[in-house]
Amino acid sequence: MTSIDQLDFSRQYTYADYLQWKFQERLELIRGYIYKMSPAPARRHQDISRNLGRQIDKYLLDLPCQWYTAPFDVRLPRRNKNGDDEIMTVVQPDICIVCDPLKLDDRGCIGAPDVIIEILSPGNTKKEMFDKFQVYEEAGVREYWLVEPADKIVLVYTLNEQGKYIGKRPFTEGEKMTSFVFPELVVDLTSVFVD
Repeated sequence: MTSIDQLDFSRQYTYADYLQWKFQERLELIRGYIYKMSPAPARRHQDISRNLGRQIDKYLLDLPCQWYTAPFDVRLPRRNKNGDDEIMTVVQPDICIVCDPLKLDDRGCIGAPDVIIEILSPGNTKKEMFDKFQVYEEAGVREYWLVEPADKIVLVYTLNEQGKYIGKRPFTEGEKMTSFVFPELVVDLTSVFVD
């Protein structure tokens, strides 16, 4: 397909379909359904992503984990269905951290990253807070951060032993927050939300 207009937004697609699309618009698949992404995030969104990335990069420098920023395909198979024609969820998180090198290939990541960070933008709040929350929890993403630029807060969810997300208290500008998956990773939110 060469035009987004050729897609039927009411039907489900697979990663194999996704690989055939030859148009410029960025899309994600969540349980097979298409979600449009904004063509380019706002400058503020990019600033926050860069500021988080600097601190994450410094922490991970001597560790075997890798971190990636969008656009970077994360394929989330269900019940060991790893074939391109079986994968129904392909997302591009703002930032993800992957510690298992077997999950990485030339096309991105297959399987749950250890940490996913999404920065909310106008228009994507429902997708990030409901749809992606569910697929990340189901896939086993150990820690999920939702960064809210307008209120300068970070919401953190960690998987419990039953595979369900437990919300932590909100972290706000002026604080230093700690990752629960990486306890030595301390993020200075003043530096993240700097104008």
